[in-house]
Amino acid sequence: MRTLRPLQDLGLSAGAEAVYLTLVERGPQTPDELTGGPGPAGVPPGGLWDAVAELSAIGLVSRVGGRLTAQPPRSVLEAVAERRARQARIAYESATALSRYWLDHTAGAGYVEVVDTSERRGEVQSWVHDGAVSQVRALSIGPVGGGERTPEVGPGTLDALGRGVAYRVVYSVDILQDPKALDVAHACVARGEQARVFPDVALNLLVCDDRFAVVSVAAPNRTGHHSVVVQPSGLLDGLVGVFESYWQLAVPLPRAGEAVTSEAGPEERQLLSCLSAGLTDESIAREFKVSERTVARRIARLQEMLGAKTRFQLGVQASRRGWL
Repeated sequence: MRTLRPLQDLGLSAGAEAVYLTLVERGPQTPDELTGGPGPAGVPPGGLWDAVAELSAIGLVSRVGGRLTAQPPRSVLEAVAERRARQARIAYESATALSRYWLDHTAGAGYVEVVDTSERRGEVQSWVHDGAVSQVRALSIGPVGGGERTPEVGPGTLDALGRGVAYRVVYSVDILQDPKALDVAHACVARGEQARVFPDVALNLLVCDDRFAVVSVAAPNRTGHHSVVVQPSGLLDGLVGVFESYWQLAVPLPRAGEAVTSEAGPEERQLLSCLSAGLTDESIAREFKVSERTVARRIARLQEMLGAKTRFQLGVQASRRGWL
């Protein structure tokens, strides 16, 4: 049976989840009571206040009279679900606006450089990994430019992780169905990378600190490979914003060895796609030519299959399993 970790699935730390579950079990506690004796499992010494800060930021813990108190989760996490749904809409709207901006400004723009890397695919990536000082943010849909390539760690990535550069990467959910690609991602996670997955990653992107970004694209005939290097500009700010939107919406990459199944049939996948697109039950019922009650019943059955209490959790669990 899968270990209960509802808050980690939402992106909170293991320590924050341990503190919340302990407060639910024991009731209000002082910090000394939490850290003294058998403290919450998974909270390292000195890590209590970081965990409390995470929980307080979304309203799951309050501090009254020197005691920490767990708050009921439903209303708090449903508000998180609504906020992330709004972020999803904003992300797609931003992608459209950013595309228009790109078309209007790339011709002759001094902050944009197109580099043909058909014969030296890893060179531009190395600029990012070798030059990073504090952080690298990345979106990954996998290799582009045609031809079959064995997944491999980007040149310079492990060296950068080794010298303390923070990595946050959002992978296309397709990685869950590619054992070799998944092994590569887990190798990076083992060295400190934070990794998440999302169903519809639209581009390969690397952002080096806040200094420049690299977008990898295929040539029009799909036989070549180009990289677009973006220097500090409004466009770079926009790309960083796109990454952060994906990061907020994505779910943690399953741990190495964690089972990833793909049991949903075509009808379930179509239903999940409609839900992820934001369609109402009424619209879905018209699409399937059934009643709204039937739609609600099918959604409830999916929630039961995946152990999801809300539709937001249903989307998270479906993404983790590669059903979207």
